Amino acid sequence: MAVTESVSGGARGAHEGILRRQSARESAARTYARALPIVPVRARGLTIEGADGRRYLDCLSGAGTLALGHNHPVVLEAIRKVLDSGAPLSVLDLATPVKDAFITELFRTLPPGLADRARVQFCGPAGTDAVEAAFKLVRAATGRSGILAFTGAYHGMTTGALAASGGACDVRVARLPYPQDYRCPFGVGGPRGAELAARWTESVLDDPKSGVPLPAGMILEPVQGEGGVIPAPDDWMRRMRQITATRSVPLIADEVQTGVGRTGTFWAVEHSGVTPDAMVLSKAIGGSLPLAVVVYRDDLDVWEPGAHAGTFRGNQLAMAAGTATLAHVRENSLAERAAELGSRMLSQLCSLKEEFPCVGDVRGRGLMIGVEVVDPEGEGQAGGQTGGETDAAGQGDAPLVPGQVLAPADGPAGDPTAPVAGPRSLRGPHPAAPELAAAVQRECLRRGLIVELGGRHSSVVRLLPPLTISDEQAAAVLDRLADAVEAVSRGLSRRNGAVRSRT
Repeated sequence: MAVTESVSGGARGAHEGILRRQSARESAARTYARALPIVPVRARGLTIEGADGRRYLDCLSGAGTLALGHNHPVVLEAIRKVLDSGAPLSVLDLATPVKDAFITELFRTLPPGLADRARVQFCGPAGTDAVEAAFKLVRAATGRSGILAFTGAYHGMTTGALAASGGACDVRVARLPYPQDYRCPFGVGGPRGAELAARWTESVLDDPKSGVPLPAGMILEPVQGEGGVIPAPDDWMRRMRQITATRSVPLIADEVQTGVGRTGTFWAVEHSGVTPDAMVLSKAIGGSLPLAVVVYRDDLDVWEPGAHAGTFRGNQLAMAAGTATLAHVRENSLAERAAELGSRMLSQLCSLKEEFPCVGDVRGRGLMIGVEVVDPEGEGQAGGQTGGETDAAGQGDAPLVPGQVLAPADGPAGDPTAPVAGPRSLRGPHPAAPELAAAVQRECLRRGLIVELGGRHSSVVRLLPPLTISDEQAAAVLDRLADAVEAVSRGLSRRNGAVRSRT
C-alpha cells in the first residue's frame, strides 16, 4: 500500500514552492530531481524526511556515496573534531595530520600487492576527476595514448571519462564487450560468454589490422553500476589482468561506486583476487563529502611536480569523514555484512521473477542490486541467450567472427566456422521496458522508498542501501519494492487486457 501521512498545509506549500522554484531556475540537465520530486530536510541512517513531512527509505544513498547512511555518528564526530580544532579546511596538497590519517587508513584497506608499493594522487572532488587523472597518468607512464574501455561502462561526465563510458565519440577509446548472462553480447552467457569476450579482447590487441594500437591503459568496473548492475565474472577479471600484464598495459579498476564494502569485499577486485595497477576512488571514501583519489603502482609515478593538480584536493573535512568511514567499515566487518545480507536480499528478490512476468532478471553483488524490468508482451531478442553454461557439443573451439550472431545449439553440424552456441533456444530475453521501470520507481516513491534507475535502457531498478541497513529495514525495502512491482504488473495486465478486447 502507498504510504500516507498527515501533512500540514504549510509544510505542503513550502515543499511545492521549493520544487517549483528549482524547476524554474535550474538547468534542464537536472536528473534525480525529475524522477524524485522530494525536498529532503532531515536524514539519519536509511531514512530521509521531506519538507512535506513524509519519511522515505533511501536506497539511492547519494548514488552509493553514503556507505554508512545519512549523518552517521562517527562521521559527524570526525567533522566536528576538525571544526573545533581550528584546523584549516582547505590546504591544496600540503601535509596535515588529517591527511596523513586518511592516507594511512586508506592504505590499510588496499588489496594485497598494491598497498606496499602504492602512491596516491588527490584530484578534484569527483570520481570523474580521478578517472581523468588516471588516464593522464598511464599516458605519461607508457608514452601511448589510447584507452580500452567496455560497453555499458560509466566513468564520469568529463570529456575523457565520458568517451570511455560510450557517451561520446573519441578515437582514442576502443570499446570492448563486457560479459553478462542476461543479455550476453554473444548470445550464450555464462563462462562461455565470458571466454568469448576475453578472446575478443585478445584479438583486438594482437591483430595488427584491428585498428587499435597498443593502448596506454584499460579501465573497467568490477561491477557495472549505471550499466545495469552487472558483476564481472571472476575468471574474466583474472583474464583481463593476465591479458594486460603480458602486454604491459596498465589495468585501471574503477572502484568509485563498488568500493568501501559495497559488493561484499572492501574493494570489488578482491572477489577475483586481481591486483590492478591503478584504482580510481571517490564517493564513499569521503564519508559523504567530496573527495577523489587515484592510487597506483609506484613505477607509474613518472609525473613531474605540478603535472596534475586541483584546487580542492585538500578538503580536510572530507578526509576526516573519509577516515572515519573507512575505519568503521573495516573495524565492524561491514563488507562481510553486505555480502551476507545482499545474498539474502537477492534470493528473496528472485521470487519476483517467478511471480511477475515484467521482472526479467535479478542480479548484483553485496548491497549493489539490480532488478531488470522487461516488456512481457514483447518478442525476445534473437541471439540473446540467458545464461547458458556450456557450448554445443563439438563447437567449444569454434572461432568467433566479430559481429556474428550466435546460432542455436542445433545449428550447422560439421562446419568448423559455424558460430558457437549455448544449449538454450535462440530466442532471448524480452525487450527492456524503461516506461515500466519508471512506473515501478514512481510506485516505490508513493510507498516511501527511494530507488534509482540504470541500465542500457534505464530499465533496471537499482538498490544501493547503506551498509548499516538492518534486517528489519531490508525486509521493509523488499516489501515496498514487491508491492510497487505488483501494482505496475496489475496495471499492465489491465492495459493489455483492454487492448486484447478491442482487437
